[in-house]
This record gives sequence, structure tokens and C-alpha cells, in this order.
Amino acid sequence: MDWKRWSGYNLYKKLWSLIGGRPFTYILRDLWVDFEYLWIIGFIAFGVWLGHNYGWAAVLERLAWLTGGFLLGHFFWGAKQIYKQRGTRL
Repeated sequence: MDWKRWSGYNLYKKLWSLIGGRPFTYILRDLWVDFEYLWIIGFIAFGVWLGHNYGWAAVLERLAWLTGGFLLGHFFWGAKQIYKQRGTRL
């Protein structure tokens, strides 16, 4: 086995190059933009389900974690969206 060749191997890039050359994050971001209303309806339905099956403290705790992740994603990892953006090929 040639370890020098494998040391620079990036499994993530190989996987998304096989599904069309776009990272999963770009695909999910485009799906969010294309079907935003369905996502929002789904999240509301999920919130209603949580409210019926769990106590308020558990629901609010999960909501706080999701909100924190959402904000961190925008502040630190957000970038201007380029619709149908391509990733760099291997």
C-alpha cells in the first residue's frame, strides 16, 4: 500500500465528487432555498409533536440548542449563497 498517496486522500471530497461534484452542504442549502415553506411547515409540525409528547422544559432546551447552532452556523460558517454552486473537483 502506498501510504504517501493515501495520506492526502480526502474521503469527504471523494464522496461528494461521486454524487455530482457538489458538497452535501451545498445540496442541503439549495434544498432549503427551493423548499423553504415545506421545511418550515415540517419544523412547526415537529414542534407540535414535541409539545404533545415532552414537557416544556425539554422542548425549550432543544429549541435553545437548535437556535444556538443556527446562529453559530450563520455567524462563523455562513457564506453568500451561489445557487447550484459547484465544489472543487479532486
